[in-house]
Amino acid sequence: MHCNPTRRTFLKGTAATAALAAVGTCSVAAWRAEQAEAAATGAAKIQGASLCNGCSSKCGLIATALDGRLWTVEGMKEHPYSKGTLCGRGHGAAQWAYSDGRLTQPMKRAADGSFVPISWDDALSEIGAKVQEIIAEAGPEALAIIQDPRPSGKYYSKRFMNALGSPNVYTHAAACNLSKESGIQEATGAQNFSVDFPNTKMVVFIGRSYGDGIRPSSVKSLAGAAEGGARVVIVDPRLNNTGVFATDWVPIRPGADIAFLLGIANVLVTRDLYDHAFVEQSAVGFPEFAAQVTEYTPEWAEGICDVPADTIVEIAESLAAAAPACAIEPSWRAAFGCAYQNSFETARAVCAVNALLGCWGQKGGALITSSPKAGDVDPVKFPEVPKPAAKRLGDAEYPLALSGTGTNLAVLNGCADGAIQGVFFYNSNAVQGYAQPAKWREALSQAKLVVTIDVQMSETALASDYVLPECTVLERLELPEFIGGKKHYVALRTPVIERIHPETRPCDEIFAGLAEACGVGEYFDFTVEELAEAQLASVGTSIEEVREAGIVELADPGFAFGTPTFKTPTEKFQFASAKVAEAGLNPVIGYVPRLVEPAEGEFSLIGGKQGIHSHTMTLNLEALNAISREYQLERLWMAASDAADLGIVDGDTVELSSSECSGQVAVKVTERLKPGVLFLPTHYGGTSPYLTRAQGFGLNMMDFVPLHLEPGVGSTMSQEVAVKVRKVEG
Repeated sequence: MHCNPTRRTFLKGTAATAALAAVGTCSVAAWRAEQAEAAATGAAKIQGASLCNGCSSKCGLIATALDGRLWTVEGMKEHPYSKGTLCGRGHGAAQWAYSDGRLTQPMKRAADGSFVPISWDDALSEIGAKVQEIIAEAGPEALAIIQDPRPSGKYYSKRFMNALGSPNVYTHAAACNLSKESGIQEATGAQNFSVDFPNTKMVVFIGRSYGDGIRPSSVKSLAGAAEGGARVVIVDPRLNNTGVFATDWVPIRPGADIAFLLGIANVLVTRDLYDHAFVEQSAVGFPEFAAQVTEYTPEWAEGICDVPADTIVEIAESLAAAAPACAIEPSWRAAFGCAYQNSFETARAVCAVNALLGCWGQKGGALITSSPKAGDVDPVKFPEVPKPAAKRLGDAEYPLALSGTGTNLAVLNGCADGAIQGVFFYNSNAVQGYAQPAKWREALSQAKLVVTIDVQMSETALASDYVLPECTVLERLELPEFIGGKKHYVALRTPVIERIHPETRPCDEIFAGLAEACGVGEYFDFTVEELAEAQLASVGTSIEEVREAGIVELADPGFAFGTPTFKTPTEKFQFASAKVAEAGLNPVIGYVPRLVEPAEGEFSLIGGKQGIHSHTMTLNLEALNAISREYQLERLWMAASDAADLGIVDGDTVELSSSECSGQVAVKVTERLKPGVLFLPTHYGGTSPYLTRAQGFGLNMMDFVPLHLEPGVGSTMSQEVAVKVRKVEG
């Protein structure tokens, strides 16, 4: 099936449109009346710049407070990610400051499993004593932290662990984009790239949806390309909400994107449509790749990915005609961030097609840009922490994982076998959102100490011994956020409102307190203001300037179009990689199948984001939860033909079951899904009784997926699952 939806109109009447409309226009008249009344009463008005925390994009925002209470938030015009707009979840995330689901004081697990309040002094003292006990008995390498990178958190969490002597610092990446970025790095030397939308003639999306994982600038860039006549191809089992800009929807069998890409590569190579100059001057391993890719004919690819061979040929030839002003978009979590056994190799295949097209660094093509960072700071005031002697757990088993992230599943396995005895989580809900909640709970129950730092009582907090409450982003100053691209910038989270709950603290104070209690306070003898000022001074600006401007443009990085110098060991694009060979995998980019194939009567289950939510973080927020409920966004999507075969109609309740779990949920019957596939949004199924709006609402996809780790990188393989579905009668 190869469909051509009409631009701008295909979303009309869908729940996504209604939800976005609700965010943008609900009660506008009432809001304006309240605004006019507040202005008439002469309320004190304060505006301040900050960064959103609704997702990892950290878009710039301007917040307005009236008489000390948050009134509005809007996108910062100068910020390259927001460009004057905040998405729905950005507006909703501002509600955290006043949410009734917030943590307001430190909590400790009691003997009966319940949680009781504890003072900061007692919590830090008890945690410190347990950390020192673990170090004395098992060494610092028995400690670990998992953090979802935010400006201050990524600095303080690593500094804290390293000060204790532990190398075990992980991010959420193994459940997000680790495979993708690791694969891109092995091919190009960079962890990511972008598409030059203003100049592109054709772009192909592999499972990625700007309309569901919304960064305002990305949506605007894609909209501009579509308006300019660029061909936009969406390759996805689901016609996602980016389809409003698409010229083509190519439904594909889940986990088979690599066959589609290699089929394109076959056409480009065997029909002599590739860029000879690029592969001869700027690449290594092409002869081996070319010899191997002759096996991956469009007919072969069709048998695996279920995309007609003629469609594969037509797309390949169209890309070649548009080259170099075209690209395969890099994607994110979606189809190959961490989803399948072949996710790492799929990322390399994306890069390989772009290399054959000669589009690296070209106008309209795939761009590798640079990022700024803070310069050196006073080594006396901010002493360098000694490098831990031990190696990070999991690195030996998964040598292809990015050095900056590691595989956080090593923590789960480490707790289960005793190698990890103390775990800290910062802004991370690993239990609910990473892989197999039951296995995470069981593993953490084996640890001697589990500490969570969060703004709400997440499922991971429920599995902890101590829960430390952080204040929200609008109540705190954080370290500078450096932003890369064609231009370089620096921005700050600055406090716009006073701290609402006095027993909450910003993460810098929390980590400094933990460090003091654990005996390494000498590495935290400075304030976040002092460090932020020093970092900003190193790039020629200051807190005052950034606070006033909202964002400051840094020195021109000198970006220029043209074939880049690849930061690989060979300094060229790598169709073959020695490091991949050392990891025991095929050094040449090639085919790897998905692990789990549905049997007769089973379906592939895929998951993905919705534009108003950010994984498990936002579902308890009042406005965003209300939108989900009003438009029944928690429903399981089923193709209309499959529903007809099973006697299921829209709105019916079905039982979904896998080898790991079963649960009931309502169904959305749709033509926007490939038959044989089910889609479950990945924000639902909360189990924390403290998050009353989220608890029991919908299903959590991670409950259904067996725990697999992708070879080489250690990602979760979060869509390697086959499920059955049946109608629930009555």
